[in-house]
Amino acid sequence: MLQGAGAVAQTVGKLYPQLSKSHRKTADYVLGNPFRAATMTIDELSEAAGVSVATANRFAHALGFDGYASLRAALVSDFETTLAPVEKLRNEVQRPATSAEIMAAAFENDIHNIEATRRMLLPEQCEQAVDMILAAERIFVTGFGASAYLTGLMAHALEPYVRTVSSVALAGGPSQAGRQFFKLDSRDLVIPMVFPRYAADTILLTQRAVEKGAKILAITDVPGSPLVPLADVTIFAQTDRKLSPTSDAAALILIQALCDAVAHRASRSVQAASQMTEFVLPWLYLPQQQRAGTTPVGKPAARSKGKTKA
Repeated sequence: MLQGAGAVAQTVGKLYPQLSKSHRKTADYVLGNPFRAATMTIDELSEAAGVSVATANRFAHALGFDGYASLRAALVSDFETTLAPVEKLRNEVQRPATSAEIMAAAFENDIHNIEATRRMLLPEQCEQAVDMILAAERIFVTGFGASAYLTGLMAHALEPYVRTVSSVALAGGPSQAGRQFFKLDSRDLVIPMVFPRYAADTILLTQRAVEKGAKILAITDVPGSPLVPLADVTIFAQTDRKLSPTSDAAALILIQALCDAVAHRASRSVQAASQMTEFVLPWLYLPQQQRAGTTPVGKPAARSKGKTKA
């Protein structure tokens, strides 16, 4: 059986002169829209290509497939990572369930992911990851798509315990991150994050960071992730989810756990956290009676409205 959209294209190319006019019409649509065709039911394809359902099915047989389902499976296989969430969603929405049942299942899903993530932790890699963070002159946390929000949370959590840390995902986009990465050297640490669907910009920037000599601590989902060959150390989070591409819960907990380990190992961590809390105290909500002496830096204290006594 032929597999993959590439194989389908090759077969169509060989058989195209022998195909009927209606089959060529179907072939033209499939070759011009392979991704879209891979997501379509036979009814949707027949409508899009302007042929009958029977013709679409006969077209699959003409290519050597058992039927349209086999042809579609071959098309899907070439976009396996990209289309996996779509296929899972397609299967799930066909299953009758109440909203409460779907929400409960989501909790169970994430609990399973978190447990699997905990089991994947290797002591040596955990120690190496903390060593890399504490030794770095500068830390750049990067990721795009949904991972961009996680990078901001990680940078925020590491702030009290490291020299310099920033998320390069949220401001300016990949081109601005590239400008910052131009100045990387062996004293710097880049922490890239990718989960399905993998963002190409994160991979490209990580490659550039490697070329500049920076250390790489990757956070991703599986050993087959494109980040793994680029990383000095990799830690994994299981992010499977039924109704969306990834679950951020396990990734977030892994990030928080790593930051806790950094806080535990960092020198003067308690003093640093205390000093930072004192510094930001003016911007935190406090009952009025506790707010004395917490005027924000650079802002003059409010003057008393009453007359002062001599």
